[in-house]
Amino acid sequence: MNTSYKWHDVYKAALLETDWSKMEERIRTAETAIEERKRELSQNRGGNPEESDAIAGAIRSLNVLRMEAASWSARQSKEAS
Repeated sequence: MNTSYKWHDVYKAALLETDWSKMEERIRTAETAIEERKRELSQNRGGNPEESDAIAGAIRSLNVLRMEAASWSARQSKEAS
């Protein structure tokens, strides 16, 4: 992605987080930033197609990351038992 978007930094922080115990918080922060941007875009005719595509991809990636974080959490629970 050549263009920098306001929400991209927190999204990137979620992707690059290595501490699984912090992952859900990072994902929520990124999702909040993306949702705020989507609201802004809805008020100004949707913005540009490049950012819309980037947002859609980011949401898909965060969903995958959330599933991975849930899997990690389940493994931790089993190991603690």
